[in-house]
Amino acid sequence: MRQNLVAGNWKMNMTYQDGLALVSEITNMVADEVTNSEVQIVICPPAPFLSAIGRQLPQGSNFHLGAQNCHQKEKGAYTGEVSAKMLASVGCEYVILGHSERRQYFREDDELLSQKLKAALAAGLKPIFCVGESLDTREMNETNDYIGKQLQNGLFHLSNEEFEQVVIAYEPIWAIGTGKTATSQQAQEVHAFIREQIARAYDAKAALDTTILYGGSANAQNARELFSQPDVDGGLIGGASLKSRDFTEIIKSF
Repeated sequence: MRQNLVAGNWKMNMTYQDGLALVSEITNMVADEVTNSEVQIVICPPAPFLSAIGRQLPQGSNFHLGAQNCHQKEKGAYTGEVSAKMLASVGCEYVILGHSERRQYFREDDELLSQKLKAALAAGLKPIFCVGESLDTREMNETNDYIGKQLQNGLFHLSNEEFEQVVIAYEPIWAIGTGKTATSQQAQEVHAFIREQIARAYDAKAALDTTILYGGSANAQNARELFSQPDVDGGLIGGASLKSRDFTEIIKSF
């Protein structure tokens, strides 16, 4: 079911001690200041911290633990990798898949991501599946074609029941870590397009029920305007999730 959701992607940041301190600050601020109990909050720390961070999140609350990636195989001789089943065993409920940095730096393509989706779903995880275009693609007016292919090749092979577990994140690559942000209208246009593609691939109910996040340098200053758009259901937050005050203000933006 469609939800307002804010996910904090810490990427490769924080020490163990800093991470514990950050989560303590965030959970205390949210308890004191956030009145909208319907907003779901996902914390996605680096893999070595997952178990400890998960234990620190308030049980039975709107806080959830998420991972930043998983391997497509359940087990095996894959030194340094982490399976979806392992993530689930330490309390993860969500996993980010297809982030632009994984696509760019680790050459993850649609075929590989479709395998990771299946593995995550089989382990009971909810994928946060990322799509988005480069600046060149946008300037050539090919944004919709590019994102449409990412959805079709990487995601729309799922059954209706599997797709119900998926959250989609639109992350314009040109706005990640650059300080640039898509305008609320630009974000809304792409989110509406994604919802239209879901309706075509599945049905109108699936399109209406799917949570679609914005993931391009959203911050405490622009989150309220972005989240006010009818098809923007929240954010996949990078740098601002590393600052307890900023992240809490984003959560309060609904």
